[in-house]
Parts: sequence; structure tokens; C-alpha cells
Amino acid sequence: MKIATQSLYLEKIFGDIKAIKMLCEIGFDSIDYSMFSGYMTDGPLQVNNYQKKMKQLREIADGYGVNITQAHAPFPSYVVGNEEYNKKIIPQLIRSIEASAILGVKQIIIHPIAVKNDQKQFNLDFYNSLLPYAKQYNVKIALENMFGSRHEETNKYTKNICSDTEQFVDYLDALDSDYFTACLDIGHCGLVGEDASNMIYGLGHDRLKALHVHDNDFINDLHTLPFTQKMNFPSIMKALKDIDYTGELTLESDRFLEKFPDELLKDATIFMYKTAKHLVDMYKQS
Repeated sequence: MKIATQSLYLEKIFGDIKAIKMLCEIGFDSIDYSMFSGYMTDGPLQVNNYQKKMKQLREIADGYGVNITQAHAPFPSYVVGNEEYNKKIIPQLIRSIEASAILGVKQIIIHPIAVKNDQKQFNLDFYNSLLPYAKQYNVKIALENMFGSRHEETNKYTKNICSDTEQFVDYLDALDSDYFTACLDIGHCGLVGEDASNMIYGLGHDRLKALHVHDNDFINDLHTLPFTQKMNFPSIMKALKDIDYTGELTLESDRFLEKFPDELLKDATIFMYKTAKHLVDMYKQS
């Protein structure tokens, strides 16, 4: 299993060129390129020469023998009642798929959309509207399990779209499996009281092709380093081994880095890499 991490926080501090170089030098096999700010005026998808920029990033990674195998599209993918935003975001989602192809990305995560009425049909229509671009650029689109608002009494997050295994599977099976797949966010499972291992078994080998790996206390979406909170990683790694998961182990644990001074960020990221390597060793030994 190859080890990857998202590039988001290091991009914010050092810029994406230096961030990609740093991750390659540390030893990551793959990179999850973050395009979260793609709808903003200064985002990576907004510059006039964004294709040239993506080619440059790929050349840097290729020079280290590292693949940029995954990407995260701008989000939210849609905001109910905000048509001005929605008109802007769709072209950016399409551009993010094109950018992924230039980077050599196999799959891009595009969040599903929570709406009150006809939610399944709304999302199927949304994803199928992107299918021609997935085909054109030969990039798979990965759905991700989400969480909702906080419960007033328990202060815990409620379930939302694709939060439980049955709904996640239902959505995936209604889409073209050649171009749509699952990215299981391990931490989001814990937030809504869903056992991550059960979701892994429920999604199975054929549907589950991507991960976002991080830890939390089952209350807050901490996106911090595994083994620092409450997620059951021995159980998670065994489940991944049992279904013969063949994708990358991709950390989405950047908030672990946020309190470190810039001078220590490379050392902290090296420790993140070592932690991911330990998880891979657990996978092998399961």
C-alpha cells in the first residue's frame, strides 16, 4: 500500500511548488493535491495559465518518482439558495477534473450535496452532469461520506449524505462504476457514530478505492494524526486488509501541523509519514 498525504497546509505556508518538493523529499509515494480554494480569485484554478502550472507540478513530482494520484475538488459542490455561488462553482469543478488529468490524478474527490427534497435524484443528476468530463479526461470521481449539523442536546454531529453504509452503497451503485468510486473519510465515520470498519466491509473491494485518514474524539472534526484520539486503527487496518484494499493510504491530518512553527513543519511532516508507514505495516501484518 502506497503512502500519500494531502498538500493543503504546506501549500498555504510555502506555496504548492515548495510543498510538493517537500513531500517528495520526505518520502511520500503519492500526493493528494488540494484544490479546495479553486472557486476563489487567487486559487490554483483561477490563474490564466493554470494548465502550465499543473504541468509544472507534475514535472516536479515525476522528477522525484512520485505520483500525484488523487485530488480534492473545490467545495462545497453546491450551496442551497445561493445561485451566484452555484453558477461559479460548476465551471471550477469541471476545471478541477481537467487539472487532475494534467497532474496524472486517477481520482478526484467531489463532495455529494445535502438537500431536503429528492436528495438522491438531485445528486445523481449532479454527478451525471460531470460524467462527460470524467470520460473526456479519464479521471474517476470519488464520492465522500459526509456529516451534518450538531445535535442540540448531545452536541454531536448528525448523519448526513452518505453517512451510513447502506446509503453510500446505494448512491454508488446507481452511478457508472467505471467513472465513480468511494473515498471513505475515516474520521467522518467516528463523528456520526458509524463504525469505520463496518463501512469498509460494506463498501468492499470493488467500491472502495480511496481514503482520507485522520483521527478525532468523536465530537470534533479534528483532522489530526492517527493514534492521537479515539479511532480504532487496528480494526480499521484489519478491515482494509480483509477486503484487499488496493488504493493509497492518504492522510488528511493537516491540522496536526497547524500549531508548529514553520521551522518545524518539515520535521512534523516526517513524523506524519512515519505514522502512515506504521499503519501500512499494521495492514501487512493483519
